[in-house]
Amino acid sequence: MNKNTIISLCLAALFSGCGSALQSVRKSTDKTYQYEFAKQCFAQGKFDDAVTLLSELVTVQKGRENAQESLYMLAMAEYCNRDYEAASATFKKYFQSYPKGDFAEQASFYVGQSLFESMPDPRLDQSSTIGAINAYQNFMDYFPDSHLRDEAQKKLFILQDNLVMKEYLSAELYFNLGGYFGNINANTESNYESCIITAQNALKTYPYSSLREKFSVLIMKSKFELAQNSSEEKRLDRYRDAEDECYGFLNEFPESEECKTAERYIAKCKKVTGD
Repeated sequence: MNKNTIISLCLAALFSGCGSALQSVRKSTDKTYQYEFAKQCFAQGKFDDAVTLLSELVTVQKGRENAQESLYMLAMAEYCNRDYEAASATFKKYFQSYPKGDFAEQASFYVGQSLFESMPDPRLDQSSTIGAINAYQNFMDYFPDSHLRDEAQKKLFILQDNLVMKEYLSAELYFNLGGYFGNINANTESNYESCIITAQNALKTYPYSSLREKFSVLIMKSKFELAQNSSEEKRLDRYRDAEDECYGFLNEFPESEECKTAERYIAKCKKVTGD
């Protein structure tokens, strides 16, 4: 009876036994035995156990035949266990260690995929979203012909939408704050101006966003409110600016539900500008 057969029989006995099998295997000095047990854990969906063993084994496996597989399997076990931050770091470590390895393409893709799975609410810090975007872009640069390229591209659009939504929520918040002065900084004189700047910058960065019309509505409404709340010195110029913005909105979004708002603003602006 050879060594592999003995290991297989021992593993079968352990998996049919009690829950203390993992601790028993960890105490073993037979690294091949431990590694095969870790693979069994992974195959059976026992990702916690697989991570526990593989985390200890990857260092031992360095320079050995199973080094690549053990590191990639650890990353995948972390991913399946929904520890996405750890998974992304391990996939990245694999790709940096084995850029031409057996699992390099998958590992590069899953660096971004792991961060994608932990994408935060648009209201929160978007560091992981930006990290995922960079990771997917790197993947497509390294593997332009990959069968996973289309999937990465789709995820990129979703991630970018998350960043756009964050900008929209920020602009909307400024608009809703309106005449409140408690949060005004030295660079702007009102929340309406902050709304305009935030929305315009978002449109420059994401010109083809699905939220383009909504940003434009905020800009139009903010410019009108800014004109209404301006000093006499700035009042005329701002009403003219608001009127131009309304015409621009009507030209770009002739079917918008906000066209009536734009037309109402134009009529009010003309009463001030006399145009």
